[in-house]
Parts: sequence; C-alpha cells; structure tokens
Amino acid sequence: MAPDNDKKRSVQEFFAENPEQADREFFGRVANPDRRGFLKRTGLATMAAMVGTSIPFHRSMPIGFVPAAMAGEDVLTGKDGLTLLNDRPLNAETPPELLDDPITPTSRHFIRNNGLPPEDVDPETWTLTIDGFVDTPLELSIADLQEQFEVVTMALTLECGGNGRGFFNPPAKGNQWTYGAVACSEWTGVRLKDVLEKAGVQSNVVYTAHYGADAHLSGNPDKLPISRGMPIAKALTDNILIAFEMNGGPLHPMNGAPLRLVVPGWPASTAQKWLTRIELRDQVHDGPKMTGTAYRVPAYPVSPGQSVPKEDFVIIERMPVKSLVTFPANNSDLGALQTQVRGHAWSGDRTVEKVEISTDFGATWNAAELDAPVNSGAWQNWRAEVTFPQAGYYEIWARATDSEGVMQPFAIDWNPKGYLNNTMHRVGVRAG
Repeated sequence: MAPDNDKKRSVQEFFAENPEQADREFFGRVANPDRRGFLKRTGLATMAAMVGTSIPFHRSMPIGFVPAAMAGEDVLTGKDGLTLLNDRPLNAETPPELLDDPITPTSRHFIRNNGLPPEDVDPETWTLTIDGFVDTPLELSIADLQEQFEVVTMALTLECGGNGRGFFNPPAKGNQWTYGAVACSEWTGVRLKDVLEKAGVQSNVVYTAHYGADAHLSGNPDKLPISRGMPIAKALTDNILIAFEMNGGPLHPMNGAPLRLVVPGWPASTAQKWLTRIELRDQVHDGPKMTGTAYRVPAYPVSPGQSVPKEDFVIIERMPVKSLVTFPANNSDLGALQTQVRGHAWSGDRTVEKVEISTDFGATWNAAELDAPVNSGAWQNWRAEVTFPQAGYYEIWARATDSEGVMQPFAIDWNPKGYLNNTMHRVGVRAG
C-alpha cells in the first residue's frame, strides 16, 4: 500500500490551495506594481505546453490567474487525476486505479520531465536529424517520416526507472514515485530501425545518442537537460518507434509532442521527448543523465545506506518483472465477499508467463487469468475472481513470473538512486 505523504497532492489541489505560489513555482511569474505577471521565457514555455499553444497576451495575466483551459476538472489540459510529485520540472504519476484500462488513455499517461518543455511544437515545421557515423545523414520532417517509411501502430509500455522510489528506506533522492510512473498507450509512428538503416549504420557504431528540444531548468541554452541513448543492437529491434501519434490523436504536449521516441521495456528516459536529433556514436553516449550515477545501479548488492564508488555503477538496461493491481483500489470497502481483481504485468524485453495473487498475506497463491501481449513491448492484462471466507480486512498481493523464470520479489535490495523497485503490489480492502 502507498505510504502517507503530505507533500503529494493533485495538480488541481496545488493551484487551489495557493494560486500565487503555484503561479510562481510552475511558471516563475514575477509581479509588477499593478499585480500583472511577467512570464519568464521558461515559464511561458511551460504554460504554453500546458494549454497546447502560444499565449500572445501573457503579459496581461494577473498573478495567481489560472487560464480557463486549465481551470476545470483538470489543471493540466488533457490529463485526468494525476498526482503531482514535482512542479519544476513537472512530474506527475497516475494512481493505480486510474490505470485499469487495457490501453492507457492519453489523459492518464504519467508525465516525467527533466527540463522545461519547448514553446514551439508545430508539427508542420518540426525536423529530425539523423547523423554521426552514418553513410547518409538525414533531415526529415514528420511528413517525410510518414511518406518514406512504413507507419505502424503498437501498444508499448513505458516505465520510469525510478518508479517505486518512494518505498526505499533509507529514502533515495529524486521524485518519490509510488506505482504510477508506468503506462501502455498505443503509439503510431515509424520504426527507428527503418530510419537508421536508411541512413546507413556504419560498422563502428556502438551506441545511439538522443536529443530533444526541451531546455535545461536553468534556462541556459548551452546546457542540455537530458540526452540519453542505447546500444545499437537495442536500437535496431522491431518495436522501437519514432512516434507522432498517441492513441489515435496528437501526442500530448507533456508527453513529447510533436515527435518522440518510444522504447518499451527499458527506462523511459531513453525514450526522448520533443525529439530533434539521433546521433550514432562509436562509444557509449556520455550526454547528461548518462554518466555518474544517473540511471545506474551498483554492479553488486549493497546494504541500505551504503556508499558506493561511482565506478561501481552500471547503466540500467531492461526493466524488471513487475505486476500492478488496478482493481479494486487500495483502501476499498467492497461491500461483498466476492470481487474481481484486475491488473497488468510486464518484464522488460521478455514476456510474463504467469501472475499469481494471494489474499492471506502470501501463505497461499492462486493463478490469475493472463492475456498474451497484444504485440511485442505491450504489458499483459490479467484478472481473477476472489471470494473471501468472511467479513474483514484483507490484502491482495500480486506477483508475476517472466519467460526466464524470474519472479517478482516481496522486497528488493536497496540501491542509492532508488531505481528498479519491483516489489509485489499490495492492495488493502475491507470485505463483507
């Protein structure tokens, strides 16, 4: 079950409690004498991304003012019920019960930003450069991608490497994600493999490098917020997309519109948003968030709180086997002794072979009905019917086992950065 955390609140609550503070923290807006707010460039880019277009008269907005497009049920236009973890950069997760759909709606896809979103996201003028150690460097518009390559639609799972960080003890620094930094939406685009092969991958290439149009938090144009990559062997697999549509519509601005990578099974940080360039390199990429301890774990088990030399960290590649209970919600009153239990399971580049649930604190386990993935890279949906023996408090535990026989654990080893937490999901309910 998720721990209590007073710092967590919905985006709506954040604006409702103290509009001026929200204004300042989200947008960096500074008041002038008549209480009108001047939006700094980075704040303007954030607000423009949230409402979906530019704001010509932004200098006339009063301090604490929430644009009408953000003032209804959902402060983040096109997002529904997400929980705010950080506002600069903007990061928000989805409560597990809102991830019940087999395919995650755009409105419920989590947000993970490292920098500040770009202001100009016009798909008509957007270009993607493919360069580095290629035979023929390419500069492609979105129209070029659609015309020159096969367009495919795939359900693909994205999960932040830090999903579950909030459960580490001692705490690890960073966004305190619980369960909701994961989603499986339908993405439409072209295969990265096809584009790289057209450019001509030279024999000395070992790694890709990805670049986006977002800005560093400092606003310094000479600094990159994040630039990650992956081994060329991974990049040439069949289920990595350069995507320009999400669930049959445009990408959401906070999910990388108008162009992004979608890299299922590996940390979502490799799936560059606002994608502008892919460089092929003859060494492991050394961009921001690729070196030091970022998206890395110790090469060996460590004790909680242990200091680990930087040279002993290794880059995270595939994500571990994991399952999620999406129904019933944690802390539910069922009002009956029977219920269906539903959820999803996934395991990096592998498939899940079985999901089991327990209602007696792990003393016994029963197999759930498990669907095959709809395509390579998609999570797998599962369900089970449960009957409780009598009225009372119960916990529903779920665990998955993947195609290599690896089972989701009750608890995992601690690591300094709080990555790869795939402990069993537990949901408390009152039955009867």
